[in-house]
Amino acid sequence: MQFSETELNQLLSQPKPLMLANTDLRGADMAESDLNDAMLSSANLSNANLSDADLTDADLSNANLGYANLRGADLRRANLNKANLSNADLSGARLVGADLVDADLINTKLSGTNLSDANLSKADLIDADLSKADLSRAKLVNTNLSRADLSRAKLISATLSEADLRGANLVGANLSKANLSGAKLNGVDLRWVNLSKANLSKADLSSAKLSSADLSEADLSESKLSKADLSEANLTSVNLTKADLSECKLMGADLSKSTLRWVNLTEAVYTLSTIFPEGFSPKAAGAILTE
Repeated sequence: MQFSETELNQLLSQPKPLMLANTDLRGADMAESDLNDAMLSSANLSNANLSDADLTDADLSNANLGYANLRGADLRRANLNKANLSNADLSGARLVGADLVDADLINTKLSGTNLSDANLSKADLIDADLSKADLSRAKLVNTNLSRADLSRAKLISATLSEADLRGANLVGANLSKANLSGAKLNGVDLRWVNLSKANLSKADLSSAKLSSADLSEADLSESKLSKADLSEANLTSVNLTKADLSECKLMGADLSKSTLRWVNLTEAVYTLSTIFPEGFSPKAAGAILTE
């Protein structure tokens, strides 16, 4: 059943925490409501207005929040495990430490949202807007971020191992110290992105655009970089052990102090301005010098 405005006001005036599990609250206007610690598991909140609501520590597991308005809402430490948030608007919301494991966030607006320390592992974020979002230390293991907008997002020390980032917009993102081991980044535009000290071991970066990217001290061991553009990239002190750099572009790249054991440089292109570790012969490794 759905509630009338009078019934909804009576419901929200009950002693806290509110017990609203499995409740039908479709389209309800609960803007600025105090729902701290509320039990809303499996509730139907589709198209509901929860803008600026206090949902700290609330249980929204398995809840339906499709197309809901959660702009500016406080969802710190909220349980959103397996919740449906597709097409919802969470712009500017606070989700610090929230549990979003297995959540449906397809086409969700999360621009400027604070998701630091949140757990988004196995969540579906296809086409989601995460521009300028703070995902520092967030867990995104096996998360689907294909075609997501992560421009200027803060992903410092975030865990993105095995994540799918194909087609994502990462222009201006900060991924320093992030764990991207085994991540799918093939063909992704990573120009000027900060990946210093990042773990990219076994990641697929084939055909990725990495010109002018900062990869200093990153771990790229066993990574796939075939046909990637690494022109002018900072690759100082990078671990490229067993990495595949075949047919990649290394014009003007700085690989000083990098580890190049068993690296594949077959038909990789470099110029006289490319800096290799002292004593390393790119020609002997199969690379081609170009003008």
